[in-house]
Amino acid sequence: MNWTIFHEQVFPIRHKLYRFALRITGSVHEAEDVVQEVLEKVWKTSADHSATVQNWEAWCMTLTRNRSLDKTRSQSLRRTAPLENLSERRTDTLNPAEAAESNDLTENIKRMMQELPEKQRLVMHLRDIEELTYDEIAETLSITLDQVKINLHRARKTIRTMILERERISG
Repeated sequence: MNWTIFHEQVFPIRHKLYRFALRITGSVHEAEDVVQEVLEKVWKTSADHSATVQNWEAWCMTLTRNRSLDKTRSQSLRRTAPLENLSERRTDTLNPAEAAESNDLTENIKRMMQELPEKQRLVMHLRDIEELTYDEIAETLSITLDQVKINLHRARKTIRTMILERERISG
């Protein structure tokens, strides 16, 4: 691994890796450990292997997923971490009432995502929060492109149904 590749392609995605690890482990400390271990592993990658990596972000996301799942399985952690501080969409142009409503909806969607099956939750997180392409998601989760599309469709449909149900109940 050379410094230029690490500095330009790997280091800038460390926050994305952290958010992804946090979603899987549910622990701030475990997620930090996972990212540190992944960055260390990437840094120690041999020159031969570095030359074969075509998409550093996808490879790092895959390493993060695998390491996070290993930690979760080995320590039997329960995923309870909310998607804190991920509402990075700008609300500057909204009036205070619209901004509050938007933030409320965002928080409700985050809670609803916690109820999704794991694969749907991970696919939706990678697509709608991390903004990975379908191909990158398929590579990261080691599933087919069709499985990515199906899981994303089902996750969004479930969230849509939950929102409509919530609106029906509240008024």
